[in-house]
Amino acid sequence: MSATDPYEPMFAALCREVGFCLHEKGQKRVIAALPGGLDAAVRAVLAAEGVDEPNAPGDLKRAVRDCLKSNLPA
Repeated sequence: MSATDPYEPMFAALCREVGFCLHEKGQKRVIAALPGGLDAAVRAVLAAEGVDEPNAPGDLKRAVRDCLKSNLPA
């Protein structure tokens, strides 16, 4: 992703706050999932990190969702 990418701050926050530092392919999956809502984006983040979404702790899902929500580009 380029330095002018509007999603870069969101992915930087996700890496810093939750510890999920997604590679470019994972970032593209999350961006593609965003029109489906935050829950779809959370599933994409977890899938990109190799986390089994149905068995992931609720606190982890909530942390990812809150981070995405608070850092979405305007």
